[in-house]
Amino acid sequence: MIVYGRNVAKEILRNGKKVNKIMMQKDFSDKEIISLIEKNNLKYQILDKNDFRRFDKYSHQGIILDIEDFVYSDIDEMMNDENSVIVILDHLEDPHNLGAIIRTCEAAGINGIIIPKDRSVGVNSTVMKTSAGALENVKISMVTNLLQAINTLKKNGFWIVGTDMDDSIDYRKIDYSGKIGLVIGSEGNGMSKSVHDSCDFIAQIPMYGKINSLNASVAAGIMIYEVIRLKR
Repeated sequence: MIVYGRNVAKEILRNGKKVNKIMMQKDFSDKEIISLIEKNNLKYQILDKNDFRRFDKYSHQGIILDIEDFVYSDIDEMMNDENSVIVILDHLEDPHNLGAIIRTCEAAGINGIIIPKDRSVGVNSTVMKTSAGALENVKISMVTNLLQAINTLKKNGFWIVGTDMDDSIDYRKIDYSGKIGLVIGSEGNGMSKSVHDSCDFIAQIPMYGKINSLNASVAAGIMIYEVIRLKR
């Protein structure tokens, strides 16, 4: 997988992740990254600006790494804590939203994220860049059947909280004690009916303006920090 940007490069090099290839622009001068490369005894290729132009579609900041594909985690790795919070993404399609949610989850200390295999964005270069390196510290499980994953969480003591404007209650009036699975719906359609029906609670974030919905990553940030606030 090709990844790019200084924050991503720093996290990968700090964590000792296997790097297949490093390419730097001739005038690249980030001393911390160069030091990490030397510390890890990694070889790198220096390209002049003309050669680097083929990467202009990326916001590369002068450095590009070729690394192994992202390794997904098993759900079991996320459920051990009695106050576990797991974010469940119901067919998100925008890699920028996924990257932003990963970054929020890392900052909030969330135990993990579950995404479906089909009709959903997976971990790619854009997600890695948007997460600003946070992806290296967040467990993500990709599952074949989202409903089956939710049922597994329920059997292990999780309460499932979905987000919707219909048939819902104010997100600030829900008890978030215990293990929580927080469902965020897709950008265009929200939660699917089957996932909606599997939730124990449906939360809404009040809207006081003229629009009737929030960006998925913004909604996720509000919900995540409300859950964490009440747990701490």
